[in-house]
Amino acid sequence: MTSCLASPDLKRLGILLSGRGSNFLAIAQSIREGRLPNAEVAIVIANVADAPGLAAARELGLPTALFVSQGRKRAEHDADVAECLRQHDVDLVILAGYMRLLSPEFIAAFPNRILNIHPSLLPAFPGLDAQQQAFDYGCKVAGCTVHFVDEHLDHGVIVLQRSIPVLETDDGHTLAERILVEEHIAYTEAIAQVLSGEFQIEGRRYVRTKQSL
Repeated sequence: MTSCLASPDLKRLGILLSGRGSNFLAIAQSIREGRLPNAEVAIVIANVADAPGLAAARELGLPTALFVSQGRKRAEHDADVAECLRQHDVDLVILAGYMRLLSPEFIAAFPNRILNIHPSLLPAFPGLDAQQQAFDYGCKVAGCTVHFVDEHLDHGVIVLQRSIPVLETDDGHTLAERILVEEHIAYTEAIAQVLSGEFQIEGRRYVRTKQSL
């Protein structure tokens, strides 16, 4: 049984992204609008040089770093990223469309301190194109999952999930768009919960130790 991040002080987020960073931008907006009053973005790190999310972070005046992963060994690349996160005193690592599996060494360096969001109701449809997978399978309900990251793909302890009905008028594209709306809500909610420290991990279960009235 473990818990973490119990301090009420302002917590520093390290954002990892590879693309447009829509979830990162939603998180940044939540911070600006007071929905994450105990958080700040300490550093935004990309592994792709032309990632639009990196440019967006610079436009917002946030600290950024680039560590191109192509052609590098995973362990070496991840060691550089981990050191950058440590230098910026990051409390919680947020994967926001980070299209790269993390090394075991990286995960061990931030135990129960790495969050990811996946566009399906895990454990259903891990991996790429989860929304299309759900649509093709004929699911009547789809959604997204925020989870801690472990050494397996889309496998770590689930923090929260949000679901939506699959409409008769949906296709894979419209379903993905509607799930993305839920992602932006879910990630802020999950980060707030984790930063509160008011939870325990019991086996594979994330258990909140204090519920809002």
